[in-house]
Amino acid sequence: MSGAESFIPTPLLLSDSARARLTALLEEEGNRGLMLRVYVTGGGCSGFQYGFDFADEVADDDTLIEFGEVALVVDPLSYQYLVGSTVDFEEGLAGARFLVHNPNATTTCGCGSSFMV
Repeated sequence: MSGAESFIPTPLLLSDSARARLTALLEEEGNRGLMLRVYVTGGGCSGFQYGFDFADEVADDDTLIEFGEVALVVDPLSYQYLVGSTVDFEEGLAGARFLVHNPNATTTCGCGSSFMV
């Protein structure tokens, strides 16, 4: 790498299990153009909480992160809290869910759906 090049980290990562589940959901929906919107809102037991939704459009100020045939969309407010995180999918006794492993969170709740920075 020459001195003129710089490394820009991937803003969000997608685990293999999340990628597989997202691919399956898109096939079930019959719309391969849908993307998974990941966002942060105020609330939850630790101050902020994660949210997930399907998106079929990307706003001008959204960040689009593509992983082959699937993609994540993040709004600019949520982006600052999510950069460096990994979106994962787990199935267990509590059910099946997408979740975020966030290295920026200083505190997380027991359910893993809310956090504090």
